[in-house]
Amino acid sequence: MPEGDTVWRTAQRLGSALAGERLTLAEIRWGEVDEAPLRGAVVREVVPRGKHLLHRTDTGWSLHTHLRMEGSWRVERAGSPAAARMLRRPAVRAALGTDRWTTIGLDLGVLDLVPTEDEHRLVGHLGPDILGPDWDHDEALRRLRETPGTTIGEALLDQRHLAGIGTFWASEALFAERVHPWRAVGELTPDELTALVERARTLMLRGKEHAMQSSTGVRRRGEESYVHARSGRPCRRCGSTVRVAALGAPPRERPFFSCPGCQGGPAPTDDGRPQAPLGAKRR
Repeated sequence: MPEGDTVWRTAQRLGSALAGERLTLAEIRWGEVDEAPLRGAVVREVVPRGKHLLHRTDTGWSLHTHLRMEGSWRVERAGSPAAARMLRRPAVRAALGTDRWTTIGLDLGVLDLVPTEDEHRLVGHLGPDILGPDWDHDEALRRLRETPGTTIGEALLDQRHLAGIGTFWASEALFAERVHPWRAVGELTPDELTALVERARTLMLRGKEHAMQSSTGVRRRGEESYVHARSGRPCRRCGSTVRVAALGAPPRERPFFSCPGCQGGPAPTDDGRPQAPLGAKRR
C-alpha cells in the first residue's frame, strides 16, 4: 500500500496540474456517486492527509480518494493519445481535467464526494499527519501510549495514532533504532518512543522528495532498504539473516521485516524455518 510519502508526491503532482484551474472534465465511475458538483468547478488545492487525498473545489465540495494497494493517479496532457488510451481503461475510477491536463485515478480503493465541511467524517479519525504542516509530536506520542499492550510495529501502522506510516518506513525506523517490532508499546521508555517517532519522521521527510523509497540513501534496486523486503539476506549492519514474520492478528496480519541480531531476537510468530531471499526461484 502506498505510504504517506508517495501520497504526498501524488498530491504535489495533481496540485500542479489542477490547482487554480477550472475543470472541463469531471467523470466519476464509482457506484452511484454523482460528479455534478465537480463540473465547471475550480480546484482550490489537492492535499494529502496521511494516506488519503483530498481534492478541494470552490463549489464547497471535496473529492476524497485512497489508493489502497493498487491505486494510482496519472497525469497526461489533455487531448493527447496517451490520455485517450488511459480513459478507455476499465480500471478508471475518476477523471478530472482542465484545458491543459487530464488526471486519471486508476484502481482507487476508496472514493467519496462530500461537502468540504464534512471531510472530518472521512479523515477525522486519523492521528497527526507525520508529513503534514500540522504535525504534533506530543499528540502522536499520547495516542501511541493509549495502547500499551499493542506491539510497537502494529501501533506505528495504526493510522489513528499517526497518519502516513506503512510497513516500509515502520520497519526501517524500528531497525534504525534497534527496537524489536513485537515489543509492547508500554515496554518502551519515553526516550525510546520519542526517538523512534522522530526517526520515522526524519526518514519520511527526506524520502518524500524522491520517487523511489530509500532509507539507505541508495536508490539502486535491491539496495534501498536495510531490512524491508530483505528476508533471507545478510543484515547490512551485523551480518545476521534478516527475517520476515506475520505482524498483527488474523485476518489483518502483515509481513514485517526485522533483523534478529540488531533488534533483540526473532519474532514470536517466526517459525524458524530457512527463508530464501525474496524473488529467489524455488523448485
